[in-house]
Amino acid sequence: MATKRSSAEDEGVPLLGAQEAASSRGCVKARHALAILGFLGFFNVYCMRVNLSVALVAMANYTSTKNETMSEECSGNLSTHITKGTADTYHWDENTQNQILSAFFYGYLVTQIPGGWLAGKYGGKWLFGLGVLCTTILTLLTPLAASAGTGWLIAVRVLEGLGEGVTFPAMHAMWGSWAPPLERSKLATFTYAGSHMGTIISSPISGVLCDSNFLGGWPAVFYLFGALGLVWFIFWTLLAHDTPAQHPRISPEEREYIEKSIGHRNKRSLSVPILSVFTSVPMWAIIISHFANNWGFYTLLTNLPNYLKNVLKFDLSQSGFLSGLPYIFLWLAVVFGGQVADYLRMNNILTTGQTRKLFNNLGLSIPAISLVLVGYVGCDRTLAIVFLCVACLGAGLTMSGCNVNHLDIAPQYAGILMGITNCGATIPGFAGPAVVGALTENNNTISQWRIVFWICFGIYMFGIITYTFMASGVEQPWAKEEYTVVVNASEEDQEPSEENHHVNPDYGR
Repeated sequence: MATKRSSAEDEGVPLLGAQEAASSRGCVKARHALAILGFLGFFNVYCMRVNLSVALVAMANYTSTKNETMSEECSGNLSTHITKGTADTYHWDENTQNQILSAFFYGYLVTQIPGGWLAGKYGGKWLFGLGVLCTTILTLLTPLAASAGTGWLIAVRVLEGLGEGVTFPAMHAMWGSWAPPLERSKLATFTYAGSHMGTIISSPISGVLCDSNFLGGWPAVFYLFGALGLVWFIFWTLLAHDTPAQHPRISPEEREYIEKSIGHRNKRSLSVPILSVFTSVPMWAIIISHFANNWGFYTLLTNLPNYLKNVLKFDLSQSGFLSGLPYIFLWLAVVFGGQVADYLRMNNILTTGQTRKLFNNLGLSIPAISLVLVGYVGCDRTLAIVFLCVACLGAGLTMSGCNVNHLDIAPQYAGILMGITNCGATIPGFAGPAVVGALTENNNTISQWRIVFWICFGIYMFGIITYTFMASGVEQPWAKEEYTVVVNASEEDQEPSEENHHVNPDYGR
């Protein structure tokens, strides 16, 4: 008869205890170096992703001839005069600008699942590196594409999305081989926090460059961050490795600790149980929450400069700085949230499932409320910025919730699961700006933006409800290696042994 495992065991606590885990640590271990390299990689890709949101304000020189209702509610207090440098500007209306911004996500959507599959089968090092390199080269070509025509620029953005789409699944796959269970939150969240630091740094720098004559103004934005991407790629190829076993400089103690806590996984002998994945209730909890979180995130990421400049009437250099300010709080929440989450788990204060639900639901409820409040503070710019900062602070907590939950329920399939959930969560990248454009075109007022924020609220609430009742922090039966090893014909019809056929007593916790 199968024995019932303890809660701690079901929650994925490794065989090694906290003291043994501590003994494997030092100043900079190989897994910490990977986290730093990954952090810098995501820093670069987000610099190259979001700089267009700021630069587009300088690139577009459009005065509508329609009877538009533009927001004059907040006019007259701040200067809106900007210097756009010497580079060409383009006659792009609001619809064209939204098409350019959303084009990236069409490509980004396509490579999520293939990226996860390739990373799970062949490793994430080269997939992640080449994905960043692809984005880098295309970023350097962006000014040329813009001068060639709108269609060329949209095509370049789609191709950038194709390249960058593999980055999150590839890194998730790498952490499936590198992150000990008790360190999953802090290692993964620190790595992905690089994306938010990229937003923090690139937004104000992009605003300043667009407002200058350096390299013509707005083209400098793409040349600077593209050059940084090339430098990063060189270091990544030299220092990153797919698994601890492939790392030439890792200490024997650290390698033993990682492999003993995770277990050896022969990725090439595993097949993905697709039917089980898509019928898994905890998997759908992650998909829905990831979608809900990204709806609000992408609404801010792509449209915040527009809201600050055209509604609250900040000038370009201010809107670039203020667009990045909320992400400082988001970055802090991501980094410190991961530390707190693993502390709660390591000290048995909360189970993994309880920890994921706590952080995820706080991360959805805080921005839901804050964004609605932004719509009701009117022209009080200080309160608007405060609530936007609070919204991003809360959103950062989801990184210790649904965003790392793949590593709990199926560590050996973490890459493909991230590809699946991020595929669905990419839809807000083009649907969100389309909704904003439909609501604010010809009527870019606070009252219309209030509707935008209420839509975000409703989607956030749906994510909270579904995650509360559907999420789990335990490794799922279909994800266990004995269930998924490719077997020969003589073994194919055999039932799994009763010893290995576990039913999780903590399902849904």
